[in-house]
Amino acid sequence: MEDDAPVIYGLEFQARALTAQTAETDAIRFLVGTQSLKFDNQIHIIDFDDENNIINKNVLLHQAGEIWHIAASPADKAVITTCYNKKDSPVKGGHGVKEGRTQGEYLWEGESSFTLCQPSSAHFSSHASDSRVVSCAAVWRMPSDWDSGSHESPDDSAHNPQTLELLCHLDDIAHGNAACVLWEPMGDGKRVISLADNHALLWDLQEGSTQAMVSSTATLEGKGQLKFISGKWSPHHNCSQLATANDTTIRGWDLRTMSQIYCIENAHGQLVRDLDFNPNRQYYLASCGDDCKVKFWDVRNVQEPVKTLEEHSHWVWSVRYNHSHDQLVLTASSDSRLILSNMVSISSEPFGHLVDDEELSEGEDNHQEDKSKEPLKDSVVSTYEEHEDSVYAAEWSSADPWLFASLSYDGRLVINRVPRALKYRILL
Repeated sequence: MEDDAPVIYGLEFQARALTAQTAETDAIRFLVGTQSLKFDNQIHIIDFDDENNIINKNVLLHQAGEIWHIAASPADKAVITTCYNKKDSPVKGGHGVKEGRTQGEYLWEGESSFTLCQPSSAHFSSHASDSRVVSCAAVWRMPSDWDSGSHESPDDSAHNPQTLELLCHLDDIAHGNAACVLWEPMGDGKRVISLADNHALLWDLQEGSTQAMVSSTATLEGKGQLKFISGKWSPHHNCSQLATANDTTIRGWDLRTMSQIYCIENAHGQLVRDLDFNPNRQYYLASCGDDCKVKFWDVRNVQEPVKTLEEHSHWVWSVRYNHSHDQLVLTASSDSRLILSNMVSISSEPFGHLVDDEELSEGEDNHQEDKSKEPLKDSVVSTYEEHEDSVYAAEWSSADPWLFASLSYDGRLVINRVPRALKYRILL
């Protein structure tokens, strides 16, 4: 059982932004962005040494501000995007940077109830207007020499951290505060989407990502101040579709025409926090939200979810399908727990490993065949309780399908594995 033991890494600052490196998958690598109010923010490059069960880290400075979202280029392992808060002007009365946490005024609620020593949510909203915090987005390059394998003395990088190189901004002041940046899945690293207030902007990156041009935009129309909270670029349909969440609504968009193709109103009883597409079933989408639920949708018929999970006791911040085995779904919540579910009935192999007709020898009765046609049961595989604070993010490794990381607001990163018994049941 030793192999299944979690590995824990503590950052000295609070954090909520996590991504797995996707471009080159020879290393098990995760990137974490910090949210420090007083010090320069950092990006921690976490390399997991699977054989020795240890973590090696490098630290890069992100002096632009608190990091709310981070994403890695699918084509270049040195290129990332961040969404971050920066103060526009000094504030009278010393209220200062704390109001930076409004981030479009939809993320601050999470800190008030589950994080010790945080000011109440009322404090955030009352001064948000005079602090003039803006949420920006940018593309960065990591310095070329951090990856030279200089892990011998891991403390050095913390004392002399290197700085990220700014390639270009993805800001358009006309389009408001950036919530997240999404890279085209499996793309060449040339196309990204940014969600900013009520705009979805499709950018073309040129000149080695040092220039960005908006090629098309979509806008949320409706009453009130509509704002995108999160989104996911579908890996299916030639990457021509996007799903977004705003308030309690999920929308699908055709990126060729920038028009809406489906809308799930009241998808959740409260705010929708996150979305993810099933990598193997093109119409299946998972969502999670502040109603403590995780829902699975077939976007061809959005009247009812195909399945609903109700295992969490507080807001669910993150939902992630395993890239290779789509029955495995991770969810992270403010209840400080991470849950791994086996959603076999709606996976691409709902009947387990199907037995080929040819595999059944002539003389055998058909008992085996009947058995293989019975759908397997959905179940919670494991509940992980190594966190003591809201778990804001969970990501599968791109290099090892059985390994995943989770990040809680107090800066604790935990690396865990799918239980070995389940792994072998799926493989054999």
